[in-house]
Amino acid sequence: MADLVFPRTCGRCRTKELDLGLPLLESTLRSNAVHVDRAVDAVLQTKQRKVAFLGLSFKAGTDDLRESPQVQVIKRLLGEGCQVKIWDPNVSLGRLVGSNRQYIEEVIPHIGSLLVSDFEEVVRSGAVVIVATKIDKDQLARCVRPDQVVIDLVNLNPANRPAVSGSYQGICW
Repeated sequence: MADLVFPRTCGRCRTKELDLGLPLLESTLRSNAVHVDRAVDAVLQTKQRKVAFLGLSFKAGTDDLRESPQVQVIKRLLGEGCQVKIWDPNVSLGRLVGSNRQYIEEVIPHIGSLLVSDFEEVVRSGAVVIVATKIDKDQLARCVRPDQVVIDLVNLNPANRPAVSGSYQGICW
């Protein structure tokens, strides 16, 4: 019997096509939406509107932006009137192709104006610094000012968290 071959689509789309109920997948999607809400709320509760965002892609080491919760957080923050600068060494608009490029053009078409390649410039620009990817803790510690709030979305191992003199908080630890 020949192996079945399915086109590469997201799990959510494929389950709808096949009319399958997958409770674990469905609860994960709801859980992810709650995490996005918590991240946005954490920023808005600071009453600050300048946000430095470290990490954009779905996971560290890739430029895949599809299904990236960071993209959704940024989109919501922009909608709330926040000014956002983004640093992600793996994401370059000039290198995005295919559905990855189409996705980002549909969701945040002006993202090119938000991406900055200089880590320190991005960190200095924000009253709130969001850590959404693996980072060099020493580099961050050197850049963060005492008046900045750092919100960690990736649960950096306590031994890898930067020693900052300001507020450092995490989501879902």
